[in-house]
Amino acid sequence: MEYSPKDEWGLKTLLKDFKLFRRGGRKRIKNLLHQQSDLHQLDTRIFDYQFTISTGNSSRTFKQTVFFVESKSLGLPQFWMKPESFFHKVGAFLGFEDIDFEEYPKFSENYYLKGEDEEYIRSTLNDEFLKFFSVEKKWYLEGLNYYMIFYRFNDLLPPHEVKNLHEKGLQLAEMLKQEPFLP
Repeated sequence: MEYSPKDEWGLKTLLKDFKLFRRGGRKRIKNLLHQQSDLHQLDTRIFDYQFTISTGNSSRTFKQTVFFVESKSLGLPQFWMKPESFFHKVGAFLGFEDIDFEEYPKFSENYYLKGEDEEYIRSTLNDEFLKFFSVEKKWYLEGLNYYMIFYRFNDLLPPHEVKNLHEKGLQLAEMLKQEPFLP
């Protein structure tokens, strides 16, 4: 993978539609790793991202290591997924529902899943994906057409854990690949 200490590719602009990149101010991307497949079918990046939220006299900076993939074989609906919290359960009681899968109660218990097109999301998130996240916990995932980001919120990974994030991210991209349309 190629390394760059700062965002020389204008990645922030490409990522502006993801929820993570719409939060806070003083946004910075650094320590970028970039890899492109031979036929440009899969473009992956791993980087450290930070932003700051200021409220009155105090501010808090959040830092996380993010896996980003761009691939024409994805074709994802717009969705976001994050660990389900107590507040999400209270919200469900009040009528703010997320997308649950009856056949995967552990997934539905672990994750809060939202998006515009529920039917498309359900058809995209296959059994392999749902089994993976029934076991894997505390991940955030966002999909948008040919793009996907995957990370743990406010979790900046040490260098020796980056390879594991890369492998899991590639595994997810493979799970979410769409079959090519054949007439």
